[in-house]
Order: sequence, then C-alpha cells, then structure tokens
Amino acid sequence: MNESLIAYSSLNDFCKELFLKIGCSEKDAQLATKVLISADARGVDSHGVARLSGYVRLWESKRINATPNIQVVHETPSTAVVDGDGGLGLVVAPQAMEIAIRKAEVAGTGWVAVRNSNHYGIAGYHAMMALEKDMIGISMTNASPLVSPTFSLDRLLGTNPIAVAVPADKQPPFVADFATTTAANGKLEILQRVGKEAPEGWIQDAKGGVSTNPHELKDGGALLPLGSDREHGSHKGYCLGSVVDIFSAVLSGANYGPWVPPFVAFLPLPENPVGQGIGHFFGAMRVDAFRPADEFKAHMDNWITTFRNSRSIEGEKVLIPGDPERWMEEERMTNGIPIQIKVKEDLIQLAAKFGLQHPF
Repeated sequence: MNESLIAYSSLNDFCKELFLKIGCSEKDAQLATKVLISADARGVDSHGVARLSGYVRLWESKRINATPNIQVVHETPSTAVVDGDGGLGLVVAPQAMEIAIRKAEVAGTGWVAVRNSNHYGIAGYHAMMALEKDMIGISMTNASPLVSPTFSLDRLLGTNPIAVAVPADKQPPFVADFATTTAANGKLEILQRVGKEAPEGWIQDAKGGVSTNPHELKDGGALLPLGSDREHGSHKGYCLGSVVDIFSAVLSGANYGPWVPPFVAFLPLPENPVGQGIGHFFGAMRVDAFRPADEFKAHMDNWITTFRNSRSIEGEKVLIPGDPERWMEEERMTNGIPIQIKVKEDLIQLAAKFGLQHPF
C-alpha cells in the first residue's frame, strides 16, 4: 500500500508537538499546525505535512526564527508593512492577514505587505480568514526562483500563488487558489515520490526544450509559467507571477526575482540580497464598503448557481472555484488524511529525531 490514512486529530497533535520541539510557543505551534494541515485537509498535499521536514531543516540551518518578534514597521489607516523577523510563514502570514482585516473594519479595506518571512503554506487559508467578517480576502506570496519567464532560460520567478475568497449567502464561498505556473513545484515532488513522469508543458530542460522528467529542476531546468508556452498564453502567466512578486516583495522590502531564498536548506542563500526574506501581500475588503452585504451575498448566490447550473460538456460538470477543495475537506475530515509512503517515512524520522510518538 502506497499511503496510510491518518485522522486529522492525530496529525494535528503530531505537528503541534514538533513545532513545540523546535521552540515555537504554544500559541504559535497551534497556529502553524492549523495552517499547515489545512493544506492536507483540502487536498493540497504538496503544501501540507510533506513540507514539515523542510521547515525543520530551515530551522536547523538558522533560517527560521521559532520565536519571532513580528512588527508593523510602517502603516497608514488602511495599509501596513509587517516585518516577520524570520519567523515561520505559517505564523507570520495569518497575523498579517489579521492586521489587514482589522484595518478593513475601520477603513473599508486593508492592505498589508510582508517582508522577512518564510514559506506560508497554502494561499487560500489566509484569504479565507476574511470570510467570517463578510469580507473578500486576497492572499499572495513570492517563492523560490524556479520559474523561467516566457523565452527565458534563467529561473527568475517562483510559483507565486494568488488566492481570492469571496463570501456568499446560502452557497459555499467562492475560493480561487492557484499557482501562476502551469503546475506548482510540490506537484513535481509528488510525481518524484510515486515515480511518474510530468505532463508536457509543466517544465523545460536547461536548454528550453520540452521535458517530462520530474527531476529536471536538479539538472538546470525550470518550471513554466501558466500557459506553458507563448502560443498557449505563457506570457499571461508570466505577467501574473510578476505582479505577485512586485506586490509581495518590491512593495514590502522583501527579496524578489532571483534573490528570493530557496525553500531547501541545502542550497545557499543568494549573494547580495535586495531585501529581507520572502514577501507576502494580503488584502481584506469589507463587502458593505461597496454595497449592502446581504444584497451582495444574494447576488453571489445567484452568480454561483448560474455558473454551476450552466450547460456542460458530456460527462463533466461546471465547478465553482473552491468546490474540489471543499469536497475533499469533507471527505478527509471524515475518513482520514492519506499520507504517501515517502512522506510517512519522513515523519517517522522526524519523530525519532525529536523523541516524539508518530501517528502511524
């Protein structure tokens, strides 16, 4: 069997204990765990516990501060710049989103740029924080440079995801959460674990040729922007990834482009950094700053049902952004979270290293 099913509560307890072992406070360990395994629960396996050993290695190499002093270093009534003090992005990001939400409560909208942070898990978690307040949430982050712009051989951008969460009334919320590449790097890592090739259009080799080798990045290849090639619109994916990089880092004072720190601890930090750490960008928009919230949500219900009930190709149905993740979360919270064998082996090794009981 290639995977094990683990109850959410068991995975939660294990991850929390591990974050405590690396020095996180009780509050931060709980928050980091909640953000991290929200990815596993929603079916985004590339960004959940599969990343746990990577965070530990970053901490061991002193590139993650387990006890950060997260501060607002510049602000206006509706904006702020937050310095994450090298903390876990899983902790820095939700705190920054809370600041955006608080500013929106006062000013109608709130916008927060973050510097000096680290990988923050799934973008959707942070955007969805705004839903409980009848707000639209926006979340984006730059990431390790693994992506070549259209026509480039150099890796200058990250997978740079964007997430937007919009509240509705009787319908589930609209939640778009996507990388600005054809596929996220974590998807390649999953293929590596199961020994499968990548589809054409995900990656290019060191000379810019088509490749299906999921290990191509280790040989100088690169991920491709959303669209894969110019004929299929890769210039648009390149533009989207660039917007995320500029909003997240040029605006905040984080590193951008090829200077973004790599997620893997064995790679050296780029020389002559142009900023501090990784950058994020968050927005919160109060619906009633634009029109009455009940009225807006009723129309969102109408929008959602119109699209959901549209005529579809035979054998398919039209989905609303957020549907697959929501269905997956319902299933996994009931039946357990599947953990691939190589991830399971990683977690067992982590348990042994820190003297913890593992959940398998």
